[in-house]
Amino acid sequence: MTSVPLGLDEYQELTRGTDRNPCPGISGLGFVLLGLFGETGSLLSELKKKQRGQDSYFAYRESVVEELGDVLWYFANGALRANISLSQIAKRLTDGLSDWTYNGRECASTFVDIQAGSNDFGGPLSTEAVERRLLALAGKVGQLIDNFGNGIYDTHRDELLNNLVDVFLVLVATADEADVSLDEAAHANIRKTQSRWPKELKWQALYDEECDEDERLPRRIEMVFQEKDIAGKKYVIQKCNGIAIGDPLTDNRARPDDYRFHDVFHLAYAAILGWSPVVRRLFKVKRKSLPSVDENEDGARASLIEEGVSTWIFNHGLRNQHFRNIDSLDHSLLKAIQELVRGYEVESRPLWQWELAILEGFRVFRELREHRGGIVIADLKEHTITFKER
Repeated sequence: MTSVPLGLDEYQELTRGTDRNPCPGISGLGFVLLGLFGETGSLLSELKKKQRGQDSYFAYRESVVEELGDVLWYFANGALRANISLSQIAKRLTDGLSDWTYNGRECASTFVDIQAGSNDFGGPLSTEAVERRLLALAGKVGQLIDNFGNGIYDTHRDELLNNLVDVFLVLVATADEADVSLDEAAHANIRKTQSRWPKELKWQALYDEECDEDERLPRRIEMVFQEKDIAGKKYVIQKCNGIAIGDPLTDNRARPDDYRFHDVFHLAYAAILGWSPVVRRLFKVKRKSLPSVDENEDGARASLIEEGVSTWIFNHGLRNQHFRNIDSLDHSLLKAIQELVRGYEVESRPLWQWELAILEGFRVFRELREHRGGIVIADLKEHTITFKER
C-alpha cells in the first residue's frame, strides 16, 4: 500500500499518457469498451481459478490486483473519452445514494475516499459473495456495451453517464466485498503502464558503471558472425578484433532454424539493457572483485536464465515470422520475462527496454539470416545494436 492516496481525476488523466488507441476521443470508445469487457472477464477468470484450486493458486492476490487495475484503466479512459470525470461519476453516486458516506467525507476525491470500512485490506477473498458481485459487475459492463452497440449513446448521452455510474458503483462494491484496495490497484496499474509506455524514455546507469575497467562489459562490441560448412554441417563462428569468441554454434535441432545466430540476442541485451551474463562470460569480465555479484549476477545460473529467456523468445519469434513488421509485443510475454529474471539485477529494467531489446535483436537477426553472416555492432553507451555487411 502506498501512503499517498491517488486522486480519481489524477489517475484518469494519467491514462491519457499510456493510451495507444489509434482513434481519438469518443470515436475510440468502442475499442476501450472491448478492453473493459475483456479485463472484467479476466477478473472472473481469476476467481474461477482460485475457487478451483484454493490451496494451489498462489498468484491469486497479485493477479487480482493487476486485473482490477486494468479494469480501472479502461473504465477511467472510457469516461475520459466521453468528457466525464471520475469525480463527476463519484458525485453522482453521492447524489443518488443516501447511504453512500465515503468514510464520512462529503465528497470523494481519491480512491481511498470511495471505499467503505477499514484500510487494512487482507484480500482478495474468493467467497460466493465476491462471485455474485463480480457477476453483477460483468452484467453492468455488458449493459454498457449493449447500449453502445445499439447506438443509444448517440442520442442519449446522459444514459452513458448513468451506465458509467452503475458500473462504478458495482466495481467499488466488488472491491469492498473482496477486501481489495482500489488505491493499491490503481497505483500498481500506473507502475505497470508507465514501465511500458513512459512519458519520457530514461536510461539507467549501467550495472557495472562503478567497476574497474577489467570488470566492465565492453562499451562497444563489433562482432563478426561467419557461417561455415564443416563436414557437411552449418556452424556460426564469432570473432571480435580477429579473436574467436565462444565455441562454433549449430542449431542443435533436427530441423534447421538458424538458431546458430542467436548470440545476437545476447548482444542486444547487453546494448539495450546493459545486462548479459553470457556476454560477460564470453569476454571474461565477470565482477570478481565483488564475490556476491560474481556468484549471483555473473554466475552459471544467471547465464542459464539468460539463455532460457533467449530460447523462449526465439521460439515465439519463430512462430511470428521473427517479429517482422511488428513494433509492439504482447504484455503477457514481457510480464513472463520479468518473472523469469526476478531476483536478478536486470529485474529493475522497465518493460519498454525489454521490448526494445527483443525487437532490435530480431531486426539484426533477420539481417544475419538474409546475408548469412555479417558484422554486429553493440553500443552500450548509445543503447543501440546495428548490422553491417562484411
